[in-house]
Amino acid sequence: MPRASKKKQRSAWGSLLGSCLGGGGGKTGKQVRPGPGPRKRESSAAAGAGQRLSFTDVMSAASEQELSVSLVGSNLHVFTVAELKAATQGFLDDNFLGEGGFGPVYKGAVDDKVKPGLKAQPIAVKLWDPQGAQGHKEWLSEVIFLGQLRHTNLVKLIGYCCEDENRLLVYEYMAKGSLENHLFKKFPPVLSWSTRLNIAVGAAKGLAFLHDAEKPVIYRDFKASNILLDPDYKAKLSDFGLAKDGPEGDETHVSTRVMGTHGYAAPEYILTGHLTAKSDVYSFGVVLLEILTGRRAVDKTRPSREHHLVQHMRSWLKDLEKLGKIMDPALEGKYATTGAHKAALVAYQCLSDSPKSWPDMSKVVEDLELLINLVDDVPSEAGCM
Repeated sequence: MPRASKKKQRSAWGSLLGSCLGGGGGKTGKQVRPGPGPRKRESSAAAGAGQRLSFTDVMSAASEQELSVSLVGSNLHVFTVAELKAATQGFLDDNFLGEGGFGPVYKGAVDDKVKPGLKAQPIAVKLWDPQGAQGHKEWLSEVIFLGQLRHTNLVKLIGYCCEDENRLLVYEYMAKGSLENHLFKKFPPVLSWSTRLNIAVGAAKGLAFLHDAEKPVIYRDFKASNILLDPDYKAKLSDFGLAKDGPEGDETHVSTRVMGTHGYAAPEYILTGHLTAKSDVYSFGVVLLEILTGRRAVDKTRPSREHHLVQHMRSWLKDLEKLGKIMDPALEGKYATTGAHKAALVAYQCLSDSPKSWPDMSKVVEDLELLINLVDDVPSEAGCM
């Protein structure tokens, strides 16, 4: 890395960590407290080896300087509030994209003169709402995880803003919006069977990447609204505010307060608070069922026996004769019977009553990829995407 660029990145992370770690703004942020000796050495070793820092490493690091060096390879841009106001035309209502637990999201655009090394491109800017469901810790988690993780099926975090009490995140713009909008809000055109299958494969690859990393990550909030689609309908996982570092060494799980979204969280995690990568596998099974059926995981407007999609349909997934009742009517029968049935069987495995039977995400990817070319009986998909 050129000296000037490296110095810039050190300064950027120093600014973030010096002013934002404690949860306060740039003028009132608390200092990072030194962590225990062994953790300090571990963090330094990670820095020297170019490894990803865990959330615990960051929160217990000995100094701002250590963190700046460790996170120097993230290549995130540091924006000002003024720059992001200009990019979004003052957060114009016409640029409003949606709102989640973190806060509202606006479309914007930057040119290549805003920051050195930043190309001209459309962006999505997420504003932190202090009254929202997610707080400063979730904001910091997003920066720490997406600032270091890079994969074609993870949304790219371009940069952040931490100025006074403002917390903003800047992402690549995902032109086709969320999978949720296409499945349940019926954004045209209807997603074809082949597009749905490719979305499922892409999302599965994103999870497999997180789980198979040298320092595994548990996503913890896998759902249709967190799967974003680029102009070619490639799936990318977004919103890492609830992500957790996986268990280390001989540990089998992470004990944590139950978080996530009703209808997607694994039952054993809800009961015990024991979080594992397999918890994400169950959530993937729920979303795969939604992709097949075009129905929400939980919908209280349906008849009472159908409120919870998994409870209502899980047993049907292994029955070929029930396939017609499972598949989304919007597909109008335009799907590969063999491929759809095998995809339903993958969902069934992910949703098994026995957590020990849940497959690894790498196995899910392998099984679903085999179905992409199964076009044995797909009628014309005209009118679908």
